[in-house]
Amino acid sequence: MSGSRCELLRWQFEFTWSLFEYHLERLEPEDFLWEPASSCWTVRRDAEGVWEPDWAETEPDPVPVPTIAWVSWHIGWWWSVSVDHALGRAPRDRSEIRWPGDGESAVAWLRALREEWLEVLAGLGDAELDAPAAFPWPEESGHTVAHMVAWVNAELMKNVTEIGQLQLLRAAGPR
Repeated sequence: MSGSRCELLRWQFEFTWSLFEYHLERLEPEDFLWEPASSCWTVRRDAEGVWEPDWAETEPDPVPVPTIAWVSWHIGWWWSVSVDHALGRAPRDRSEIRWPGDGESAVAWLRALREEWLEVLAGLGDAELDAPAAFPWPEESGHTVAHMVAWVNAELMKNVTEIGQLQLLRAAGPR
C-alpha cells in the first residue's frame, strides 16, 4: 500500500466490511426482529404497513437495546445520508430512510450502500479529503471529508459489533 490517506481509509473500511460479511452470511430471518430485552428499540409496521424505527429525539437513559433490524436500519440511515453529503446531494431526512421489511432485503440494501460508498471512496484524493464536511458535525466544526470517512468506518465498526453480539446472544438462547 502506498502512503495515501484515502487508501488507508479504504483499507480500514474493507477490513471492517469483511467482519460485517462474516455476520451477514450467518444471519437467520428470525434474528432481525428478535427482542433481546424488555426495553428494546426495533422497527414496527405502521397503519399503512411501512416499517418505522423506534426513535426518540432525546436519547433515553438507559438506552433501549436495539434489535438487529433496528441496527440495520440505523446503518442504512446514517450511511445513506453520508453518501448524500459526499455526492453533494440534498441529504435525506431520517424519516425518509425506510427499513426494507425483511432480513434478506436489509442485507441487500446494506451491500448496495457499500457499493455506493466504494464509488465515493474511488473519487477521493487528498484535495477532496481536505475539503470541509458538514456531516455528521455542524459546518463550523472544521472537520473535513477525511473526518467523515473515518467516522463512517468507526460507526460501521461499532454497528457491526452490535449486530454480531446480538446474533451471538440469540444463538446462545436463554440460560
